[in-house]
Amino acid sequence: MTRHDRSTTRTRTSATRKWYAAVATAGLVGTLVTGFTATGAQAAETAAGATLPFTSVEAESATTNGTKIDPDYTQGTVASEASGRQAVRLAAGQSVEFTLPKAANALNVAYNVPDGQSGTMAVYVNGQKISKTLAVTSKYSYVDTSWIAGSKTHHLFDNARLQLGQNLQSGDKVKLEATGTQVTVDVADFEQVAAATSKPSGALSVTDKGADPTGQGDSTQAFRETIAAAKGGTVWIPPGEYKLTQSLNNVDNVTIRGAGNWHSVVRSSRFVDQSSAPTGKVGLHDFAVIGEVTERVDSSPDNFVNGSLGPNSAVSGMWLQHLKVGLWLTGNNDNLVVEKNRILDMTADGLNLNGTAKGVTVRDNFLRNTGDDALAMWSLNTTNSDSTFEGNTISQPNLANGIAIYGGRNITVKDNLILDTNALGSGIAISNQKFLDPFFPLAGTITVSGNTLVRTGAMNPNWQHPMGALRVDAYDSAIEATVNITDTTITDSPWSAYEFVSGGGTGKAVKNVSIDRSTIDKVGTVVVQAETPGAVKMSNVKATGVGAAGVYNCPYPTGSGTFTLTDGGGNTGWDSTWDDCSTWPQPGGGNPDPDPDRNLAKNRPATATGSVDVYTPGKAVDGDAATYWESANHAFPQSITVDLGKAEAVRRLVLKLPPPAAWAARTQTLSVQGSTDGATFSTLAESKDYRFDPASGNKVTVTLPASAPDVRHLRLRVTANTGWPAAQFSEVEAYLS
Repeated sequence: MTRHDRSTTRTRTSATRKWYAAVATAGLVGTLVTGFTATGAQAAETAAGATLPFTSVEAESATTNGTKIDPDYTQGTVASEASGRQAVRLAAGQSVEFTLPKAANALNVAYNVPDGQSGTMAVYVNGQKISKTLAVTSKYSYVDTSWIAGSKTHHLFDNARLQLGQNLQSGDKVKLEATGTQVTVDVADFEQVAAATSKPSGALSVTDKGADPTGQGDSTQAFRETIAAAKGGTVWIPPGEYKLTQSLNNVDNVTIRGAGNWHSVVRSSRFVDQSSAPTGKVGLHDFAVIGEVTERVDSSPDNFVNGSLGPNSAVSGMWLQHLKVGLWLTGNNDNLVVEKNRILDMTADGLNLNGTAKGVTVRDNFLRNTGDDALAMWSLNTTNSDSTFEGNTISQPNLANGIAIYGGRNITVKDNLILDTNALGSGIAISNQKFLDPFFPLAGTITVSGNTLVRTGAMNPNWQHPMGALRVDAYDSAIEATVNITDTTITDSPWSAYEFVSGGGTGKAVKNVSIDRSTIDKVGTVVVQAETPGAVKMSNVKATGVGAAGVYNCPYPTGSGTFTLTDGGGNTGWDSTWDDCSTWPQPGGGNPDPDPDRNLAKNRPATATGSVDVYTPGKAVDGDAATYWESANHAFPQSITVDLGKAEAVRRLVLKLPPPAAWAARTQTLSVQGSTDGATFSTLAESKDYRFDPASGNKVTVTLPASAPDVRHLRLRVTANTGWPAAQFSEVEAYLS
């Protein structure tokens, strides 16, 4: 199937803020990304993620005569898509030299060259130039997806690999020199590649059916014939390169195995494409599939696997590169295991469980440089259930999220390492964004445990709206599932740590969420970014290096309800609240002293005992005297309550009705009450008649005594109105003096 643009646009009604398209960019037959752990990285980065057969060394930590690119989070810049947001730019003749941390005989390099250019890099081992060179090209970079709102030219890096032809030891040096074009080097992965394995006993070789291991001839028919002949057994891909010009189908009850993903290489942009579920299990193991996908075309199944592999299947030891999507899975894939694979340079998702997945485990994989969600579950048509993303390393998704769960029942996301998300994405998104129908929202228990998020979260470029490192999103419907988030490490988030939002801008509630045992180190703005009604309990959340304030609590739309943050104990380092809901906190900007003359109630959450038609309580705090709240009619007493966000020493209220030309004079009888917890209220001003008269601007002032306690929740209780049988206010304003 084809999934079209998942982004939407909407405008936030606040005069100073706009809503955003919570795009997890998609729209295809698939999407992907990758990740890694670098030498010298923090201990948190090694506590989660995949067990990798290579060690990564960042170029900026190596020896170079090139130019180190400073950290940058600006969408569309080369540094913003680099690991650690840093890299080394080499002009022709300049070099970067790596010291090996472990034995290796091969390397893979993540690099960028200017658009439209190609070339090579010379390779030196311990000062001696070797005969092999490393090819570099912009062919697979600079992807444009104009149909995705907010996307710019992206996918600026590519990966190139090379076997060195000799065994090197820890401490040996490998130098890469730009020879004909500028090259920006991001990171080098050093690996000890094992020798090619031997043909399994009883396996049928594709070369016996005429496959060409030189990569010159078309081996499609030979692969098809071997698969058909090997039902119930194994297809063997000997060392070599094999060109396939068409995809394979009827892959059923068979194992396809190579001699290792550095030795057996299939050159094809489409490998398996089958919509009908096989009756037997399929195994895909230990070879590479490297495509020629240079742009994202969502109507084309340019994927390693598109469709179904059948129940109890397995995919392992694969190297997947230059495709649109690694695995776009529909149909019956029950109990599938996808493990120990490398997925690089996809123009969309790395893997997407597109409905019906049951008991699927995706573990111990490495993903880098995907153009959409690296790993996603999307419960379209039928629900995904009882499936797990576990122990994966994901780095540099250049659009969308590291891991995204869109609906599904009893889903687990555990022990993953996610690094360097870019535009339109969080490290992890737990979401009820449906994109299409029929969609099956989150249900049962969603377990998010033991994950480490490094430099994740981003600025959404559509509306300049920040996205948290971990996002829970009631986009199209309220979160009704139980969401348990435990043992999370968040490091160097450029914006917030935890975001609770209704990305559709309609105020759907985030409920039933608990967070326990979280360590947060250096977060740009706030620990909690709450933008929708709901309730979350947080316990043992310890934060250091908080950039602006502990909590941003500003549910949208105004009047949609309140967000209740329950302190479960053990929380430290984030007890302050952002004061101004009309502005976003800025990274490292602190929480500036608020204007002492400000209206404390403006744009704050407001609730009421009732309302009529469109005259909702939020209209009384929106800063517009032409809009108003009206309670249920003929049902006194009625009340409106405003949540100020924190306890304030309120000393004056200004109550307004619409402009004099529109409304006649009237008297409302009301009292003022206050509360610190929203449950127990005390009287701040006794019941009294207040005259609203066009001659005096249709407004009244209520002065509170200096002895009145500080209150967070401010309530007006109205018992009569001579002009209409309901309580009415166009603005409720609260001031410190």
